[in-house]
Parts: sequence; C-alpha cells; structure tokens
Amino acid sequence: MNTRRRSKKINRAWLHDHINDPYVKRAQAEGYRSRAAYKLKEIDEALHLLQPGQFVVDLGSAPGAWSQYVRRKFTSKRTALQAESPDLPSGRILALDMLPMEAINGVRFHLGDFREEAVMKEFQELLEGQKVDVVLSDMAPNLSGIPEADAARMSDLVELALEFSLAHLGARGALLCKAFHGSGYSQLAQRFKTSFGVFKVIKPKASRDKSAETYLVGLGPKRPSSS
Repeated sequence: MNTRRRSKKINRAWLHDHINDPYVKRAQAEGYRSRAAYKLKEIDEALHLLQPGQFVVDLGSAPGAWSQYVRRKFTSKRTALQAESPDLPSGRILALDMLPMEAINGVRFHLGDFREEAVMKEFQELLEGQKVDVVLSDMAPNLSGIPEADAARMSDLVELALEFSLAHLGARGALLCKAFHGSGYSQLAQRFKTSFGVFKVIKPKASRDKSAETYLVGLGPKRPSSS
C-alpha cells in the first residue's frame, strides 16, 4: 500500500470514529465548540478546581471549549447563589492562542504564540498585576508523527506553562496542563512534584484511548511570585 493510499485509509478511519464519538455528539447537542469541554468537566468535577469569582487563564484556548465550560460554570454558580450574594463576582477569564478564536461573552482573548517573548510580555501585561487562581493549558504542538520530536515539543510547552504559572499563581492556585507520555514525561512529572504542594495525574474518560495525552495537575505552588 503506498503512502497516499494509507493516509486516505487513516483519514477515513479517523472521520468514522469522530462522527460516531459520543462526546462529539454531546458537544454538538450542548453547544460546545469541541469535545474537549468534557475533559475539563471531568477533571473539574473530580478536583473542584473552578469556583465563582476566580481569575482563570486559558492557554491554547482555540476553538474555545474550555473557556466556554469555565464561563458556563461561573454563570450557573452565580445564578444559584445570586439570591444570597447579589454582589457575587462571576470571575475573569483571559484566553490565549496562536489561532483565532470566535468571541465568547465574558472571555478576553489575546491572539499570539505563547512561545514568543513579545507575546508573553503582552499577555502578562493583560494580567494587570492580578494573581491568577487557575491556569488551564491545553496547548499542543503541530504533530510531526515522530514520537520523540512531538514529545520534545510538548515538553517545551508544558515547561512554559509551568514557568508562567509559578510566576503568576496565587498561593492556593492550580495548574492543569496537557502532556504527552513519552520522552521527557518523567522529568515533567518530577518538576510538578517539586513545584506544587499537591501533584496529580489524570486521564479523563473523554480523552481517546489511542491518545498519548494525559493531564498533569499542580495545586498550591511552593514558590509563588512575591510581586
């Protein structure tokens, strides 16, 4: 079988799995932009990461399913508690991606590549000196199909998310970050263990079995920024 024919076969198999994926169907029915919303939902329900009034940063946000979930979580909680606490803040959500993202009410989006120093500086200025409660990172590199290279690129993104989080999270802050099993994974896990009071690894059910992705969670940075 030549390369082109094999590629078409793989694409057809992926399309078949995608169309019949229950999370894809659920996302379409509930108005989420991707099935990724249910990964965050499962992790949040297990660890209770998100609460009304928080400042949440969403890295690698496009197409916006995670920001959608956070916004809905804040809105639904606000509605439930409004009678008792009329002044309850609904929270602040700041999102970033190198790809355009359609606007979401209540979410401030910044377009740019997180790996670029100028973009990082611009994004940090948008924090306005405020401590962040939760950093969400679903960032992933463009995959080359070469496991070692893809794992190395992914590790670089995780390191950037970790450095950003340690600089800007409050003392009780949390980082949820996608990672790939493979070269460098054990080193990343160790970095989380030494950087946070609590470290957890979660593979949500909504994450496809064939996927090498897993999610690293750090709670309570040991060295939050003093600024």
